[in-house]
Amino acid sequence: MDGLDELYMEIILDHYRDPRNRGELAPPAYMAEGFNPMCGDEVKVFLDIENNAVKEIRIGGQGCSISQASASMMTTLIEGKSIKEVHQISKAFKSMMAINEEGVVEDVDLGDLEALQGVVKFPLRIKCAILSWHTLEQGLKEIAASTQ
Repeated sequence: MDGLDELYMEIILDHYRDPRNRGELAPPAYMAEGFNPMCGDEVKVFLDIENNAVKEIRIGGQGCSISQASASMMTTLIEGKSIKEVHQISKAFKSMMAINEEGVVEDVDLGDLEALQGVVKFPLRIKCAILSWHTLEQGLKEIAASTQ
């Protein structure tokens, strides 16, 4: 393992062992749930949206180090961002994870999420890394639909 791989592993394990923004938000916050039947990973995403931005986000659930670290990293990156920025970050992350996304956004700083780029070598683990992102997007869609 080279130095960069070791650094990335350290970042992933740090977010797994000490997840950021873990917990729940009280109503009227919205909650979305995601589940990966292939491995049993589950994630809950609690969202408080205000002025078309993520005011607060919290996560819950259980699963492997990849799914839980990705969820933790996601919360630190998107809290306080506009919904438009969140969608751009999500597209950029999925692109990095080798998932075809139309209109990929360039020059998006993915922060600690870049530590997960090695996951693409293990196709079955990609679903672990993107579970929280799919759950977040589903939650945002449902929130948008309920406010129309």
